[in-house]
Amino acid sequence: MQSHFSLIWESVADAVPGHIALIQGERRITWHDYEDRAARLAQGLIDAGLGHNSKVGMYLYNSPEYAETNFAAMKIGGVPINVNYRYLDEELHYLLENADIEALVFHSSLGDRVARVCDRLPMLKAMICVDDGPAEDGSMGPANGIAYDTLLAQASGTARSQPQGDEIYMLYTGGTTGMPKGVMYPLDGFTEFFMRGFPPMIGLDPFENADRFAPAARQMVDANSAVVAMSGPPLMHGTGCWLGLMFPHMLGGTSVLLENRGFKPEEVWSTVERDRISQIIIVGDAFAKPLLRALETEPDRWDTSSLKLMISSGAMFTTEAKRGLIEHVPELAIADILGSTEGGMGQSIMTKDTPASETAKFTLLPVAKVLVPDGSREVTAGSGEVGMVAQGGMVPLGYYKDPEKSAKTFKEVDGKRYAFIGDMATVEADGTINLLGRGSNCINTGGEKVFPEEVEEALKLHADVADALVFGLEDEHFGNRVAGVVSLEQGGAAEAGDILEATRKLLASYKLPKDLLVVPVVPRAPNGKADYKTAKSMMAGD
Repeated sequence: MQSHFSLIWESVADAVPGHIALIQGERRITWHDYEDRAARLAQGLIDAGLGHNSKVGMYLYNSPEYAETNFAAMKIGGVPINVNYRYLDEELHYLLENADIEALVFHSSLGDRVARVCDRLPMLKAMICVDDGPAEDGSMGPANGIAYDTLLAQASGTARSQPQGDEIYMLYTGGTTGMPKGVMYPLDGFTEFFMRGFPPMIGLDPFENADRFAPAARQMVDANSAVVAMSGPPLMHGTGCWLGLMFPHMLGGTSVLLENRGFKPEEVWSTVERDRISQIIIVGDAFAKPLLRALETEPDRWDTSSLKLMISSGAMFTTEAKRGLIEHVPELAIADILGSTEGGMGQSIMTKDTPASETAKFTLLPVAKVLVPDGSREVTAGSGEVGMVAQGGMVPLGYYKDPEKSAKTFKEVDGKRYAFIGDMATVEADGTINLLGRGSNCINTGGEKVFPEEVEEALKLHADVADALVFGLEDEHFGNRVAGVVSLEQGGAAEAGDILEATRKLLASYKLPKDLLVVPVVPRAPNGKADYKTAKSMMAGD
């Protein structure tokens, strides 16, 4: 069997047809029905004129239809494209046009936005509407759209995968600055990366052959040990889709989707208990701290004994939050992955039996390295030098339709290809790295460099601080000055001056925020990543 996600998922559906593939609230979809619905959607896309390399947009909230569309697009040799459901008209139009979208599957509550941009998308051949109620203007989307279930019922057949071997996988990432860009991978290589890299996270040996997944799935289902995974962040973000859906499904696992469209820790823990979740995906403290507070407030409310693994990626996850979660869920292992859409760099594993690792301290993956800024050599361990992290291994092909940005990010060093996305770090004498932050966010104040993540970590050590974001503001004297916003824990009463006074003992004076604003909620995207633009607006009083 070729290394291809949809081929593996089809083989798994044949092996465990009665096992549950998807859960959302009361909805339960078996592997047989999951594959059948995806096959009907795939055939409907083919009937609409789509085929090899066609881009299929998913402008959807978390739902079984998101998973089915992702599957269906791969079945036709096409490319599923994640579309941020927060995008309004111009952002939406930019991404759909940039991605060359030929079919768009969208929730009807977002249909008014689709109706306002669809006439400006000359490549668009099909608009498929998933009914979740009317949009703000009372509409259900463009008049020439077709209902999702109607398309499935009218499809002329059920398509099975017939990959040609040159398919790509693409994920759009917005980051904290700039317009969204599509990160491209060869689909076969991307599949093999999952085959080898992710089974060890659940105690299995790497899989070298795609044929192994269906028998393994059958064995795990029979032994009642199949993965039951739940993603805290939306599926439209890589962390949620890859770890909460795509990898668990390679082993016949069950993906559980939350019903609420905002993160509610009580719902998470209730779902862990109800559906016996074994693996949960989060994004740093933005998810971990509310989850921990819920357990601290009601320590005996939920049965969390099924939960064995928590995976975090994409944002700072403090040691204190990890320790607190493990105290309440003793059998929990926490995997903190240092990486991005463009690739992985390092990881940190914590259990009740291992020494507590420092926040932002990671074991560097063998395929990554830390280079001095000019790239001429590796940073010397223990030297205190600040270097840039080079991500090796499964390196993307580049950014879709952006050769200039691709050339700046993906480079060869000593004959090997690496991704340089701007993460800066020092290397300890033992070879571990301390992540300082993204170079593009670095604040140059009076000639000194300040990495926001380091200051955010220090601010969050105050007992009353729940969350923090730090950024630079223009300053006539210093060029830029350090500023930040913080939100308080429930019941917290500290004022900005109190927090700064406590933080003064932890940081050099030039790193200390000159302006600090206490706000009700620190602004973050649904995936937990920092929203610096909004934070700056809050500081300005906008």
